[in-house]
Amino acid sequence: METQKRPRGRPKSLFKESSAGTMQSLDRALGVLTSVARLERAALSDLAREIDVPTATTHRILVTLQKHGFVAFDDERQEWMIGIEAYRTGATFLRRSSVLEIGRPILRRLMQDSGETANLAVPDGAEVVFVGQVETPNPIRAFFPPGARTPMYASGTGKAILAAMTDVALAKVLAKTDPVAFTTHTRLPESGLAEDLSTTRARGWSFDSEERYEGMSCIGAAIFNSRGEPCAGISVSGPTVRFDEDRAPELASLVVQAAWDITHLSGGQAPE
Repeated sequence: METQKRPRGRPKSLFKESSAGTMQSLDRALGVLTSVARLERAALSDLAREIDVPTATTHRILVTLQKHGFVAFDDERQEWMIGIEAYRTGATFLRRSSVLEIGRPILRRLMQDSGETANLAVPDGAEVVFVGQVETPNPIRAFFPPGARTPMYASGTGKAILAAMTDVALAKVLAKTDPVAFTTHTRLPESGLAEDLSTTRARGWSFDSEERYEGMSCIGAAIFNSRGEPCAGISVSGPTVRFDEDRAPELASLVVQAAWDITHLSGGQAPE
């Protein structure tokens, strides 16, 4: 009698997967979601163009995301925007990160002591993402909405993190960078950035002097994890007229102390 062979391995997936091992439909849906988040509000045609997906397909994705609360539709303006479930998902990330949780009261203290807007950012590829901020009551001030991104080389927190990286890690980040001169003061990877990072590494704090926005400056310092690796950055930012050579060291000492407090309280350690 012929013995029936037992099936081996995993059963075939019900979902079609791409050659890269990812689900194309999920890739597209996440692309739509991140585009809505980046644009804040967008018409259907703009989103379809942004992710290079047919309008009809983009609309089906949006309707599905809307059903689960990840996007919402403004009937009056005919625009799509982020929904409450996307906020809840992001809030879960904020709650689980001890750096962010510990950083909140320290950000407030830094703002009060410096009189400038205090920011907390985490690295994501070649960019930093602003995840926490306490604004100064000063009428002329800096503001970065939660989730705002900027290239690491053109950011006070970003440059502080870059300067604290190993040579290997730094090379990997810069390889992913598409340099853009945002102002005439921007230090690009091939022009001035290496020297600036060397100075930052030696003194322990970074100085962004109108390198991302004209008229605005920023002083940052790196926060370290338990392995002595930079995992976040903290900074103060404001009008350049309040960040002159006389005041910069005073602001820097406050930022460096705040970075050290968060590192210590979250179980991190600065490299020797």
